Amino acid sequence: MTTFIAVLYIISFALFIYGLMGLTGPRTAVRGNWIAAVGMGIAVIATLLTPGMGNWLLIALGVAIGVVVGVPSARKVKMTAMPQMVALFNGVGGGAVALIAWVEFRTTEGYAHEPAYVAIASLFAAIVGSVSFWGSNIAFGKLQELISGRPITLGKLQQPVNALVLIAAIVLAVVIASGGDAELLMIGLLVAAGILGVVVVLPIGGADMPVVISLLNALTGLSAAAMGLALDNTALIVAGMIVGASGSILTNLMAKAMNRSIPAIVAGGFGGGTAVASGGSGEARPVRSTSASDTAIQMAYANKVVVVPGYGMAVAQAQHVVREMAKLLEAKGITVAYAIHPVAGRMPGHMNVLLAEADVPYEQLKEMDEINSEFAQTDVALVIGANDVTNPAAETDPGSPIYGMPILKVNHSRSVIVLKRGMSSGFAGIDNELFYDAKTSMLFGDAKSSVGEIVEELKAL
Repeated sequence: MTTFIAVLYIISFALFIYGLMGLTGPRTAVRGNWIAAVGMGIAVIATLLTPGMGNWLLIALGVAIGVVVGVPSARKVKMTAMPQMVALFNGVGGGAVALIAWVEFRTTEGYAHEPAYVAIASLFAAIVGSVSFWGSNIAFGKLQELISGRPITLGKLQQPVNALVLIAAIVLAVVIASGGDAELLMIGLLVAAGILGVVVVLPIGGADMPVVISLLNALTGLSAAAMGLALDNTALIVAGMIVGASGSILTNLMAKAMNRSIPAIVAGGFGGGTAVASGGSGEARPVRSTSASDTAIQMAYANKVVVVPGYGMAVAQAQHVVREMAKLLEAKGITVAYAIHPVAGRMPGHMNVLLAEADVPYEQLKEMDEINSEFAQTDVALVIGANDVTNPAAETDPGSPIYGMPILKVNHSRSVIVLKRGMSSGFAGIDNELFYDAKTSMLFGDAKSSVGEIVEELKAL
């Protein structure tokens, strides 16, 4: 039986890795998810076959509750709310690890007679899992707008408080590992780690949320791997390390895409505030408005149109009507491409997911490094709700908070049309210089309605 279980684990690990490889592109993403899910199913079966697994009735009850809660939630969630769902599900994983660590503490009477590595791994998992759970819930609250997207800080006390809570959690862990078996010690550790998760994420502004989600995901994976080490469960170790490693790589890529260090992001205090002018006297500046009719005419006589999607497109759920517009343009012989910034939206790959749902061909999705060289040959850049990722101040204004951040260089296009509800700032909380460019026209209104009007005008031409 031991050999059979080991073989099942090896098969499941291979499916995990093969499934993860499928997530590198929209065409193979669904298949990759299914493959990884089958691998997880096999891993669960192997774990349940382990001798002395426990109360089967409670296990079945837990699985049933998970299915009843998880499946309807996943089916009903809107694509625009997917970042919140990812944050919430990630947090649940961290919370589960923290609870398992607590149970392990109770069943071993404070890790009495357990090897030192078991206590250390379990306590590490408890701290990181609790941080991930509570931090993910704060991220969910910010994304769902239950909590303000602005940085919520304690001012100069913020970093000392963070350090104090972290030290408290570590001290409690050391006391427990040294032989302390009072349950209040473990409860105190979980509470301290939970407070740490809250106070670390609250000061982080909305502009950094994609990085925060990725970072918390990596932390959940690391906590699961540590708990697997404590429980001698190979599945938890391997799956946790895969999640931790991939999440860490993605976090680093997201931070680079924003030209910000991970410590600077964790320090918080950026994004989500009131619009701040990035330069000039601060006086109101004129912008040029346009209409759906003029926009349709301008695109109808273009050779190349590049659509730049952002969170505004997601909120309006405009991806399908955008695809319809693109088909009409392509029928007129116009080349259409989509410019994708790594941190556009509220989570990594947010725009790719939305456009894939609308059956946009994968070949038309252009990453930032690829599309930036094409803007100079672009007749019309249609910006739909993207703000900070198109702001030229990142290249021209050393005094801007986003200076040095790689952006989509839409201002190099022959003309730019921006679809927005108004002149509000993006999540970075700063004014967008693109809006005042002589080549830019603003089409105000709901993105879905505006693109729908453009579609009707294109049909009439």
